[in-house]
Amino acid sequence: MKFIFADSLDLVDPRYDFKADRNGIGRKPYWDDVYPHELLATAPYDGMLVSRGIVESKYTESQAMRFRRSGARVFLRLDEPERARFDIFGDCGAFTYANEDVPPYTPDDMAEFYDDCGFTHGCSVDHIIFDYDLTLKGMEGGSAKAHERFEVTLTNAQKFLEATRHMSNRFTPMGVVQGWSPGSMAEAARRLATMGYNYLAIGGMAPLKADQIRSCLQAIREAIPLDTRIHILGFAKANDIKLFAPFKITSFDTSSPLIRAFKDAKQNYYLPNGDKGLSYYTALRIPQALENTKLLKHIKSGTFRSEDLSRLEAAALDSVRAYDKGQVTLDETLEAVLAYNAPFAVGQHFEEVRDSTTMRTLAKQYRVTLEEQPWRRCDCSICRSLSIEVMIFRAANRNRRRGIHNLGVYKSLIDNLPPSGEAS
Repeated sequence: MKFIFADSLDLVDPRYDFKADRNGIGRKPYWDDVYPHELLATAPYDGMLVSRGIVESKYTESQAMRFRRSGARVFLRLDEPERARFDIFGDCGAFTYANEDVPPYTPDDMAEFYDDCGFTHGCSVDHIIFDYDLTLKGMEGGSAKAHERFEVTLTNAQKFLEATRHMSNRFTPMGVVQGWSPGSMAEAARRLATMGYNYLAIGGMAPLKADQIRSCLQAIREAIPLDTRIHILGFAKANDIKLFAPFKITSFDTSSPLIRAFKDAKQNYYLPNGDKGLSYYTALRIPQALENTKLLKHIKSGTFRSEDLSRLEAAALDSVRAYDKGQVTLDETLEAVLAYNAPFAVGQHFEEVRDSTTMRTLAKQYRVTLEEQPWRRCDCSICRSLSIEVMIFRAANRNRRRGIHNLGVYKSLIDNLPPSGEAS
């Protein structure tokens, strides 16, 4: 099973100054920055996925032009000999146009985009269906809008396949499955296989719960030939991937391990945990006092003075770094971090909320992180070079490196899973 990383320009500055919290002098964004596969000794994924919606919404105009002119492999810096066999998947980025009546791209346009940019795999033009119902049987139910999007997706898939036939197999076309129930998704998969697709991409999985995904995959697998390959698009339940291995999944894409480093409430740092899969730790939140939006509101409202927040911020950073060197105790460090967290978490002075549920929860999570020191148990280049800095929840360069560490840990988990279709 291949782990494909869904990229969204997730680069970091290799010369970032963590003590001063600033980029390297003279840094040129993108050109001086590095991708995860350039930062780590071993690439933390088997390939990358780029959504056209991301290219057209997040890339600068010059970046989008270069992506198309030079090709995805050069733009993503996957053109070195050791990475020449990396897969580069492309899709339309259906979430970016989910509210539109029809997709903004035609099948011919997308086929040309994939071919021009040198993708190895390209998804047909789909339209997301959200109103999922696990209780429905076969093709019953579904709103008029769901049925309309179902037919739009399949019609586009037929036209997309025809549009790629003159391209001499320069990339693998993938038919996208959309539906509102296990039965409708199975019917979509059956029709795509009948069209001639032998690699299907299952869409609309991101909002679904694990049991709903299992129901879909069960129905789809029963409707298509066993040798038809399956890719799961935008797999948000990445940590549960072993539950879905019995359905003979060829590949899936996700950015979840990286995103959780800075969006999850507590599971920000991954470590292997033997047969149990992964252990999770909570990063220590020490935001930048004069740049964090929430703290700036407190300053503007007069709740806190900027100099007081800056003093608490400095005390928390100094204490965490001293703890890593064995110069202060765990309790002293925890006290300093919580004193600065109180304004951020509950908007009050620590002395006033020390025994509140929020602060007690934070204290418990941070104590585990400080006691177990997980960063010392990881031998990746990020943890070795940054030490406790990787556990500080603060600004993009530090948070994204923690996410890249998570990608590496997650890749190892995937590599050690039983072969797809044989797991229990």
